[in-house]
Amino acid sequence: MLAVVTLGALGTAIAYRTVVPLAGAVAVYTVAVYETRRRSAWATAGALAAMVAATVRSTDYASLVFFVAAWILGENLRTRRAYLNELEEKADRLEREREANIQRAAAEEQARIARELHDVIAHNVSVMTVQAAAAGDVFDSDPARAREALGAIESTGRAALTELRRLLAVDRDGSRAELGPQPGLGALDELVAQVRGAGLDVELTVEGERHVLPAALDLSAYRIVQEALTNTLKHAGARHAWVDVSYGDAEVGISIRDDGAVTTEPNGTSGRGLVGMRERVELFGGDLDAGPSEGGGYVVSARLPVGAGG
Repeated sequence: MLAVVTLGALGTAIAYRTVVPLAGAVAVYTVAVYETRRRSAWATAGALAAMVAATVRSTDYASLVFFVAAWILGENLRTRRAYLNELEEKADRLEREREANIQRAAAEEQARIARELHDVIAHNVSVMTVQAAAAGDVFDSDPARAREALGAIESTGRAALTELRRLLAVDRDGSRAELGPQPGLGALDELVAQVRGAGLDVELTVEGERHVLPAALDLSAYRIVQEALTNTLKHAGARHAWVDVSYGDAEVGISIRDDGAVTTEPNGTSGRGLVGMRERVELFGGDLDAGPSEGGGYVVSARLPVGAGG
């Protein structure tokens, strides 16, 4: 642009008359289109100064309007292009964010299903294993008790299959099955009866007025009790367990204690089951402690704020 404007200014000065600065106007327009507003404004100001100096003798500044008009047109085009580019970038960014949200939601759903599968399978298989061992011990000496244990194994297996179908919600043809309600704290009586049938004496205590909890929180609370009792059955060698549930206006408290041997580290730092329980509690902004009890055995206690997280 500098060369074009300089030649135009020299031509005007030498000819002592105004030369239509078409080439200079095109140069100003081009600079305005491809450079920033600050740089193009300074360049245009320099071009105008050069033309003013060249037209002092002719005292005709009408041709300078070409430079101003060229700069305005170029600046408008540059601004429009920048705006369109910004819209395209925003659309691309929103599309990437949408895809990332879809992938994140899929990962979260897979993690949720994995946690549920772990809890359902681990608990029911543990109960069936204990029942099968009990049936084997009395198979010859007490056939009636053996048949009772085998019946408990069958009912536990059926319950596990029902819960797995409900969780996966897919029938054999691949279509969506009818969803049933997920278990919650209201189903603790059935859970305790099942564990008692496996040979562990469980005492359930409920304090406070039972009230309807958010479905996700209710399910997580149930799974915490289920996982803790499953760990007691599998590892502790306990004879007794105590489950305490306390309902408050702002939170639900859960405590599961047994009189067995301590085989895991305190505070839930080891074991897939304890990690899963901690994840469930943190999902709702609560806290969980797990470790040896002062009176012997092992205790898991959780606090779940009502209406938070999830």
